[in-house]
Amino acid sequence: MVPTMAPLPPFLRAPRSPRSRPHLATGVPHDDEVLLDAPDDFVGPVLVTAARGEYLPAAELLAATRASARWENRDRYVKRLASFARSRAEWLQAWCAAAPHDPDATLVAAQLAVDRAWDSPARAELLREVSPLITAAARGDNSDPVPWRVALDHARGSRAGHTYFEELWAAAVRRAPHHYGCHVAALRYLASAWHGSHRACFDFADLAAQDAPADSFVQALPARAAFGCLIDGAVADVPRARLDAAADRAIALSARFPAAAPWPARIRNELMYLLVRLDRPEEALAQVRLIGPYATSFPWERLSDDPLGMFLKVRADIRATAAAHPAEHPHRGHGARTGSGDD
Repeated sequence: MVPTMAPLPPFLRAPRSPRSRPHLATGVPHDDEVLLDAPDDFVGPVLVTAARGEYLPAAELLAATRASARWENRDRYVKRLASFARSRAEWLQAWCAAAPHDPDATLVAAQLAVDRAWDSPARAELLREVSPLITAAARGDNSDPVPWRVALDHARGSRAGHTYFEELWAAAVRRAPHHYGCHVAALRYLASAWHGSHRACFDFADLAAQDAPADSFVQALPARAAFGCLIDGAVADVPRARLDAAADRAIALSARFPAAAPWPARIRNELMYLLVRLDRPEEALAQVRLIGPYATSFPWERLSDDPLGMFLKVRADIRATAAAHPAEHPHRGHGARTGSGDD
């Protein structure tokens, strides 16, 4: 069950008719130009060929990510291909039949099996049945951290003990110390809904970000911890300054990536939500412009059954607020901010 969410700031709750929303400067796509979970230029053509039952382009794409150790791309593509295979699995079945020991095919099959089991009321039992497939994926390439991210998700869903999870975590970070997907999996395990607390999540996320390179997606991990805190309505558990620091770190990371690119879109969508909740609309507007046409289901699916509609509504309210009150919310720095959760 989705936790009850604390209310959004007043400027997002007030209904507005389309006619009352002022038009802001160029650089923001029209609503009908916004795409939800758009694939990038590499995986998009692969999905087209998979729809025709062809698996070779998928095999070539994933083999290239493994050979070049582009683990973030590999993780993203594996998730996307497994999601596609939930409704169109013929190409994956043909791939696994033709190359039963292919580490890339095995990895996509493992991700698909975990995804299917996750939605079942018998999740823990079904996930235990998936274990041999995940083990096979992990043995496919000893340098690949992505099977270990799948294993971490699997352990969380099957309610594995802390000792076992720590063993998986150690194996994952030996392969890629700053792999974002593995860090998110660990953060979810620590989350209050499972085994830990919001403060524990922040401690873990802050330490990981401090150790990571400036251009690593792990720099956005504290923002992910802040999202969990805010959506659970647990702002009293974490000082406001810590939430702002998480947002500032994610802003710095976002600035390193090109505008209107699909691959950092999820981090920017999450940051846009975080800045709205922290009442920083001008900085949220800056992320709107960097997002361009690339909306993502997360985090908006946590707020509405229509994630694209929610994204567009929040985006419109950000633009209207910034236009009506351009100087009311300057960035004041951590020390000057006050609000719920301050110590």
